This record gives sequence, structure tokens and C-alpha cells, in this order.
Amino acid sequence: MTRDGAEGAKGAAPRDGSKGAGGAAPGGGPPSERRLHPFTPFRRAWAPVAVIAGWAVHDPNQAQEQLTRLTTTALLVGLAVFVPGAALYGFLSWWFTHFAVTGTELRIRTGLLFRRTAHIRLDRLQAVDVTQPLLARVAGVAKLRLDVIGTDKKDELAYLGEGEARALRAELLARAAGFAPETAHEIGEAPVRRLLHVPPGVLAVSLILTGATWGSLAAAVVVPPLLWFATHSVWTVLATGLPLLGAAGASSVGRFVGEYDWTVGESPDGLRIDHGLLDRTHETVPPGRVQTVRIVEPLLWRRLGWVRVELDVAGSSNSVLVPVAPREIAESVIAEVLPGVTVPSSLSRPPRRAGWCLPVWWRGYGLAVTDTVFAARHGLLRRSLSLVPHAKVQSVRLTQGPWKRLRKVADVHVDTGADKTVTARLRDAEEAARLLQSQADRSRTGRREALPDRWMA
Repeated sequence: MTRDGAEGAKGAAPRDGSKGAGGAAPGGGPPSERRLHPFTPFRRAWAPVAVIAGWAVHDPNQAQEQLTRLTTTALLVGLAVFVPGAALYGFLSWWFTHFAVTGTELRIRTGLLFRRTAHIRLDRLQAVDVTQPLLARVAGVAKLRLDVIGTDKKDELAYLGEGEARALRAELLARAAGFAPETAHEIGEAPVRRLLHVPPGVLAVSLILTGATWGSLAAAVVVPPLLWFATHSVWTVLATGLPLLGAAGASSVGRFVGEYDWTVGESPDGLRIDHGLLDRTHETVPPGRVQTVRIVEPLLWRRLGWVRVELDVAGSSNSVLVPVAPREIAESVIAEVLPGVTVPSSLSRPPRRAGWCLPVWWRGYGLAVTDTVFAARHGLLRRSLSLVPHAKVQSVRLTQGPWKRLRKVADVHVDTGADKTVTARLRDAEEAARLLQSQADRSRTGRREALPDRWMA
């Protein structure tokens, strides 16, 4: 695990000769519209193939019957019609797709028969990510994905030239930060200072020491013999054992491939996260939009001092900040996400009488409230400590069922802007009542003193 403080290269204009993302035309005319990369029709030509494949998977018996009825001549004629048709569809869908950057928005026009125009306000941009699937990396193109506040689905531009995608990303972030349209495309990529890099060996060991991996392997070893003694059917054992064994490997291999070469860097437009072995992804953690940070400690990681850091970001699907790292390094990265926040070193447990409500597991709960965050922990085998900045708390609730009232304990729930809830469980009832009032006051004060959520602020 490395933590690097060296400065990255300064932003510069794109090397491929592009002139930014468009913007207003000279003389104050309407913004010039642009098309996607010429590689795009090859990608979109697969859409008809995907429709047929989906039908075949949905109704395999019907698909098999239709294939057996086809003669060689009919199959050749069908391919002669289908392949040019798919190619024509890909070309037309590319031809009728345009995008332009105006003074206030990114405008995307699509549609062959039914036109659709997306107006993405630049001041509502949450994150701008550049992703490169394997074939896109080979072709030298990239996909631009846009997170917008208030929407669940990401808009995207697929595909752009790799240099053009990075230049457009830099321009959109500069516009979102308030730079003038005529100068935004000249700013280029913001400088990056690397904070953390996860070596492949450490990532592989961490996945081997994950409880989910061992649980899947145990199921793959135990379940097939039990089925054999119950049914004496080889096919039943194979039909059950092979998927279990495949799931055990797929979960770990999939995470290794996705989190390979994980790098976190700091830049004026937020934290940059680069990762991926086959599909390369360049994500951005938006400044000021992180609602909750979770520090996760699986049981087998504790002796090594490793943790995993996850995020809840309002309106964004970015959820992992650090897949595995020593705790002190992870906390230094958290300090960049939540400036001024220190992870509490100790937490108070619930009162001993809480054991009547939840035997043994009550010991895994803990609470700490500092001047900057509300911190709640849960879990014995897999500990999870959630940090919520006071400024991000939307509401506070106290709940207490009949049995908890009898034992004089209560739960305090803190709701955040990411539609998530962090709960301090099994607290003393009087302490919970005081916490309810004090947390509401801290949240109001935190929102008044919070810095604006602006790019490059």
C-alpha cells in the first residue's frame, strides 16, 4: 500500500487537436453541435442482436423450435438481411445523435423516429466519470457518464475519442465551477496529487480473507454431499454444486478485476478514483456531496490492521473509496473527503441491560458524537463504523418498542441526504432523548457553517 504526495502533471489542452467541447459559436451564434466518435455505430449495431438474444433467453424452447425449422437457405437469407439491417441501425442512430455545450447546459439530442433531447444543467452536475470497457480501450475511445443531482439514471455520451472525452470532462467541470464559457475549455485537466494505491497482491489477499468468499466455498463443499445422500442423483449434485462453486470464484474474481490497480488522487474538482483490469474506470467523488463514510473491518482483516472505506454520495452510484488499506492510511484519505473530521478513537457501548434486548451482539454497537460528526458502529464479526457530518443530517428520530421501554433503552436514527439512515442502537433512554435534541441543534449549526458544494472551490 502506498501513499504518494507527488504532484501530477499540470492540466493542458488536449493533445489530439480538439478545441474543447463546443460551446457557443464565434460571433455569439447558437452552440455548434458535434457527433460521437465514428466507432459508435459498431457498438450500437449490436442492439438488434441483443434483442434477439434476450428473446431466446426468455423463451428458449420457442427459440429452439424456430431454429430447427430454418433451412440453410432461409438462414443465409436471414443473415443477408439482418446483418446489413443491424449495420444500418447502428449508423443511423449515430448519425442522429448530437451533443453541444451551451453557456448553462449540456444538450444531447438522440432518436431515430422519436426524438429525445436531454438538457443537463451544468450547475447540477454531480460527477463526470470516464469509463473504458475492454474493447473501447483497444479502439482508443471512452464513455462519458454524467451524474446529475435529482436523477437516478446516468446520462452518457458513448463513445468519444479518449482525448476528447477527457477534454470534455475538464470543460464540463470548469463550467460547473463557474468559469466563463470562452475560457473553460482552455483550463484543461486539473492537477492530481496521488494519495493511495492498492497493490494487486494486497487486494488478492484481502479477498481471500473475506468471509463471503469462505462462506461460498463452504456451501460448495457441504451442500453437494448432502444432496447426494438425499437424492443419489449425479445431475442434481452437479446442477447445484457447480453454480455454488462458480459463485464462490466469481464474487472474488469479479471484485479483483473491478478493483485492480485502485488509485485515489486529490484534485481541485474532487477525489479522482481510477481502477479496473479489463474495463478501466475514472470516477470522481464530488466535493461536499458525501453524506456518509463507512469504515468496514472484516474479522480476518483485523490482525493485519486493514479496513475498507465505503461512501454514500447523494445522487451518485459511487460507493467505494478504498477497497483495502491500513487504517492510518484510510483515515488520511477520509480526512480529504471530510475536511476537519477526525475518526473517533473510542466509542461508548450501550448499557449492559441492553443485552436483554439483543444478547451477545449488543457488544458490537457503539456511539461517539464529536464537534464534526455523528459516529455509530455495529457488528461483531464484521464491524462497520458510519461517520455522518452534522451538516449532512436531514432529520433525527427516536424509536422505542415495548421491550426496549421496559429495559429503558432506545434507538436514535439519523437520516442523510442520500436516502440512507445511520442508527445508534440500544442507547440509554435518557441519553437518547438528550442526543435527539442536541443532534438537531448540531445539524442546524453545521448547515449554516458548511462550505458551498462547488467544483474547484
